[in-house]
Amino acid sequence: MDGRESLSPLNPVPPFAVALFLVILGVEVMFTLGARGLAGGPDAVGWRSAAIQDYGFNSAIMAWMIENRAWPVEHLRRFVSYAFVHGSFTHALFAGALLLAMGKFLSAVFRHWAVLALFLISTVAGAVVYGLVIEGQPWLIGAFPGVYGLIGGFTYVMWLRLGQLGTNQARAFTLIGVLMGLQLVFGLFFGGNGTWVADVAGFAAGFLASFVLSPGGFAKLRARIRHD
Repeated sequence: MDGRESLSPLNPVPPFAVALFLVILGVEVMFTLGARGLAGGPDAVGWRSAAIQDYGFNSAIMAWMIENRAWPVEHLRRFVSYAFVHGSFTHALFAGALLLAMGKFLSAVFRHWAVLALFLISTVAGAVVYGLVIEGQPWLIGAFPGVYGLIGGFTYVMWLRLGQLGTNQARAFTLIGVLMGLQLVFGLFFGGNGTWVADVAGFAAGFLASFVLSPGGFAKLRARIRHD
């Protein structure tokens, strides 16, 4: 860690996190106004469905690209664009709020560009694993895989600190355990479609990427590899 490690609540939210939040919220406001007939005319009712078709991700798309060994830009962009399309205003607001909270925490430890990289890496990793594991065509949408990647970064920071204090480092995984437990409960009561796979993949990608993206992380990793 370096001098950026200050967890004061006065640490500002990084500009990129604010920008992502505003994009997510802006897209959702557009969908909501269109669905209520307040913008866009009669065709606006279908904006959300059209956006899911055009920017969402599913395993059928992944299978087609692998089978045909073709990687058109219109499909490659889906590995990131799905994060900006949500199923409802509540879905978008909750994801955006977590994005701001995790972005603010991590920006006190990581460089801002590294936090953004964590989000993007986890977003892509979530789509890749989802596309390889989940069968059928349930759409993957929403920023949660990327947000779970930031939670992976948070877990990495807690894991290091608990190690420095000589306490049980497994406690660092409490937050992700609680979140996945809640997902399991909601899935049992309201049904699930396997998107939790993308969330877990995003978390794992964020946690592992933190070993390299944290301040001095690459040098520490290289030194450990050489030592081993």
